[in-house]
Amino acid sequence: MDTKRLIAALALSLIVLFGWSYLFPPDEPKPLPVAAQPDAKLEQGAKIPAPVVSASAAALAQGRAITVKTPLYTARFNTQGGVLESFVLNNFRETIRKDAPHIDIVGKAASDKAALGLVILPAGGEVHTWNAPGWTFEGTDAELSGSEKKTLVFVGEAAGLKIERRLTLSADTYLVTEETTVTNPGSAPVSGRVAFTIATAGLSPTGEDQYNPTRIAYGTVKSGFNEVTDHGDLEKKGVAPEEKINWAAVESNYFLFAAMPKAEDALTNGKLKDGVFNLAVSNAVTFEAGQAKTVGCSYYMGPADRAILAKMPNKLEQAVDFGWFHLIAVPLLFMLNWFYGFVHNYGVAVVLLTVLIKIIFWPLSHKSYKSMEQMKKIQPMIQKLREKYADDKELMNKEIMSLYKTYKVNPAGGCLPMVVQIPVFFGLYKALLGSIELRHAPFIANVPFTDIVWLADLSAKDPYYVTPVIMGATMFIQQKMTPTGGDPLQAKIMLLMPVVFTFLFLSFPAGLVVYWLVNNVLSIAQQWWMIRKA
Repeated sequence: MDTKRLIAALALSLIVLFGWSYLFPPDEPKPLPVAAQPDAKLEQGAKIPAPVVSASAAALAQGRAITVKTPLYTARFNTQGGVLESFVLNNFRETIRKDAPHIDIVGKAASDKAALGLVILPAGGEVHTWNAPGWTFEGTDAELSGSEKKTLVFVGEAAGLKIERRLTLSADTYLVTEETTVTNPGSAPVSGRVAFTIATAGLSPTGEDQYNPTRIAYGTVKSGFNEVTDHGDLEKKGVAPEEKINWAAVESNYFLFAAMPKAEDALTNGKLKDGVFNLAVSNAVTFEAGQAKTVGCSYYMGPADRAILAKMPNKLEQAVDFGWFHLIAVPLLFMLNWFYGFVHNYGVAVVLLTVLIKIIFWPLSHKSYKSMEQMKKIQPMIQKLREKYADDKELMNKEIMSLYKTYKVNPAGGCLPMVVQIPVFFGLYKALLGSIELRHAPFIANVPFTDIVWLADLSAKDPYYVTPVIMGATMFIQQKMTPTGGDPLQAKIMLLMPVVFTFLFLSFPAGLVVYWLVNNVLSIAQQWWMIRKA
C-alpha cells in the first residue's frame, strides 16, 4: 500500500465528512401561504390524514384558556377541542441569558395550528373536531406538585359523533396521555381513521445553529429510527412512510415533541408549512352504531434526555440516535457524565475524557510514531529505487516491497492506528453534538479577571474563535513534529490539514473544539517524550 495515497485518502475523507455539513447546511424553512381547510362531510371509508391543520380564530374564540403549572412546565390549553396553545419548559431557556424566555415546545407561530388536536377521517373527508361548536369543559386552572396528576376532560360533538377527550398531565414527567371515547349515536357504523396531531414552530434557534436543525423523525416497527432533516424536502414532499410506526416526532438535538399512538397499526405523515412543523399519527377504526369506543395517544414534550426517554412508552428512546457511531457514542457519554459527577463542570469532564481516550490509545500512537520514524529512515533508499526503476513500475514496486521486508517496515503502520481512532472521534463528535447535558453548560464562563462572557455554552461555538485558532496552531505544531518520510506531497497534505480544520472548527460546538485541542496538546507532549527518549 502506498503510504502517501493512504494519508491523502484519510485527509480527504476527514475534509469531506466535516466539510459537507459546514458548506451545505440544512435549508431554512421558507414561508408558504396558509391554505384554509374547512371541515369535510362525514363519509364511509378511510384515508391517511393530511398533516397541515389549523384552527380558525372564530373557533378558538369560542373557548377559554386553561393553564396547568408544574415544576417542569406550564401548559396552556384551549377548551375549544382541547388543543394545546403553548407548552413552556420551566427549566430550559432559549439562550444563556438569565432573563431569556423559556423554551416553548409549541411556539407562537404554531399556537393556532392545533397541537394535540383530534381529527376524524372518513373516506374523502377530514373533520377537524376543534372547529366544531359546542365544546364544554368543567374545571379551572391547576398547579401540580410532587407526583400529582390532573385530568382535563373536554366534551364535544363533531360530524355526528360524541367525543370525550381525557388528557392526563403529571407534575413529575413531561408525558401527557390521552384517552378519548367516541360514541356513535347513529344507526349505521362509521369507518375511517382517527388522527392525533402535533405542531411546533421549531425546536432550535432559527438561522443560528446549522448543526442543530429541527427535523421530523419517526420510529417504525421494522426499521427503527428514521429522520428527514432537509427543510426543502419537508416543504415539498413531506414525510409519509408506509410502515407502521411506534412513535413520530418533531425534534432537534436537544428537544422533542413526540406522539406515541396506542394502536398497533398506526401510520404517520408530516410536513413543514409556513415555518411550522406539522405531524399526525393515525390508525384505522370503526365506530359501531349505538356504541362507544376508546382510542388513545401519548405525547412527550421535553428535553431529549436519554434517561428520561428510556422510561417512555413505544420505544421512544430511539429518538436519540447517533447513527453509525451509536455504540461508541453512548459509552463515551456515560464516561462524560461519570466524570461530571466528580468535577461538576462539563468542560473539565471533556478534558478528563480526552485524557482517558489518549491513555487508551497511547500504545497505538506510540506504534504509529515508530513506524513513521522507520519510514523516514529508509526514504532515501526508496527514492533511489524509484529513480533506478523509473521506467519499470512493476519491478520498482517489487523492489520497494522487498526493502520493506528487509527492514521489517510496515508502510501502513503509521496510518492504521490513526484509522482506528477516527471512529472514536466521530462517536464523540455525535455524542457532544446531541447531548442535552452540554446545552448551556459552561466551561470557562468568563474571560479570566473580566466580565466578558466566553465559553459559557459548550454546545455553541466559541464567540471569539480563540479555541479553534489555538487548536489549529497546536495541530500545525503536531504536524511539524511528525515524521513524514521525506515525501513532499505527504508533507504538504499534512500541513494543509491544520488550515482546513481551523476553518471547519470555527463554528463547531465549543465542547468538541476543547476535545480536539486537548487531544493535540497531549499528542505534542507524547511526541516530544518519544523524540527525547529516542
